[in-house]
Amino acid sequence: MAEILSINKSDKRGTVKYPCESGELIENTGLKGDAHADGSHRQLSLLAKESYDKMEALGSGKLPFGSFAENITTSGIILHTLPVGTVLKIGNCTVQVTQIGKECHNGCEIQKKVGKCVMPLEGIFARIINGGEINVGDTIEIV
Repeated sequence: MAEILSINKSDKRGTVKYPCESGELIENTGLKGDAHADGSHRQLSLLAKESYDKMEALGSGKLPFGSFAENITTSGIILHTLPVGTVLKIGNCTVQVTQIGKECHNGCEIQKKVGKCVMPLEGIFARIINGGEINVGDTIEIV
């Protein structure tokens, strides 16, 4: 079963995000209170715990969720294998995958420390089709 392990947000771009127990997804905008909630095609970012495990195996040490600036950290679903256009039900909300991966910002801190960053290949982005409240522990399903 796929689920939300962490919901993360920050009020400034270019910084790590900090976990919270719940959040509100706003249709066609993003996660309420997050600096990236701007209505672009990258309204919501997701990264799997399995990607964190890869980084830790490469020597990054234990990294707190939100370290890669993802809004939602998941478990039980290999996100980067989902094709663009995939629709996910997250709790009672619906999102659609719009992008797989992203360019790293001039060699992020993790990349400098470990020599590799997972967001360029394994982070995904989505637009919010139906918003609402999400909570740590909510299930994630492919629609």
